[in-house]
Amino acid sequence: MKKTVIVEGSKAVSEAVKLCRPKVIAAYPITPQTHIVENLSQIVADGELDAEFVHVESEHSAASVVLGASATGVRTYTSSSSQGLLLLLEVLYNLAGMRLPVVIGCVNRAVSSPLNIWNDHQDAITARDAGIIQLWAEDAQEALDMHIQAYKIAENKEVLFPVIVNLDGYIISHTFEAVEIPTQEEVDSFLPPYQPEVYLTPKNPLSFGAFADWNYYQEVRQIMQETIEKSKEVILEITKDFAQHFGRDNGSLVEKYKTDDAETVVIAMGSICGIIKELVDELRNQGKKVGLLRIRVYRPFPKEEIYQALKNVKNIAVFERCLSVGSGGIVANEVKSVFYGKEKQPRISNFIGGLGGRDLPKDLFRGIVERAEKEVIENEFVAVRTELIKD
Repeated sequence: MKKTVIVEGSKAVSEAVKLCRPKVIAAYPITPQTHIVENLSQIVADGELDAEFVHVESEHSAASVVLGASATGVRTYTSSSSQGLLLLLEVLYNLAGMRLPVVIGCVNRAVSSPLNIWNDHQDAITARDAGIIQLWAEDAQEALDMHIQAYKIAENKEVLFPVIVNLDGYIISHTFEAVEIPTQEEVDSFLPPYQPEVYLTPKNPLSFGAFADWNYYQEVRQIMQETIEKSKEVILEITKDFAQHFGRDNGSLVEKYKTDDAETVVIAMGSICGIIKELVDELRNQGKKVGLLRIRVYRPFPKEEIYQALKNVKNIAVFERCLSVGSGGIVANEVKSVFYGKEKQPRISNFIGGLGGRDLPKDLFRGIVERAEKEVIENEFVAVRTELIKD
């Protein structure tokens, strides 16, 4: 029988992974994702999950272990954060190129230097070009749900790409929330055993990741691009299927929060969207037509969904917790490209903040909305500093 419990976000994720029945889990600890694999190691040790739990010496090795295991046709899992995700980035490109449906949890954390262990989105956004599907959770319940969906998306015969499920470090991973945990029977009904058509076996020798010269390499990358774009249809089908099985509708590639008649809309990802929704409600009560568009699926980028949702708004304020040094906002540039050459052109401003775990109070977003309504803002860093007060 499914149950609702007060549980740490990391524990919710490890419970989701257990219910998906992976056969190989590779782990290396890095803050703030460590609790996920720590919980999974206990689950395996207690005999609650029939799986090989492999302790490795680095995230690069963890990714290599799940690559090899996935190539033999079994379901796998690993998770990481920050520098760890960047260390496994080399293997992530291989996973994508070999079309191996590995699921990776990324507990988002700032990237050094300077050393910082708190939350922003630089790690996962840096990996955006590897050929992966990226899902972004708003809370612990969605982090659990997305992990279950991730396996079904990755293993779909029309997809076969790695999937990264992102959850904000500490804000989701270390916070205790009420989470509904489904039963094993419910998950088994939704997610059947993995049955690969192509895998390594002595009975039918194959090569994975073989050498390709200039006559073939480009075609492989082209096929990856075309396939990951088409995966949007599969993702939508699976989210609908999930809603029918579990009674929770996680929405589309984007979540539209009071955008239908909005004049100004904030675009954001992750846990901060809860605070922005509160602000939207307050401003609505004051008669201001404001909304939020939350990006749930960042790769493939939901170009058409963003355009259709926002083509009639006057002002767009893109808020992001990452930065391309020397260029500026990363998500903002992609949003701007959605409207390039279109007949209807909203005014698009972009704001960068919350880097390294910087506090993001509601009034900061109130200011963002007010600025975006007055003028177009380019790459503005917004911040509220918290200083220690001495007696």
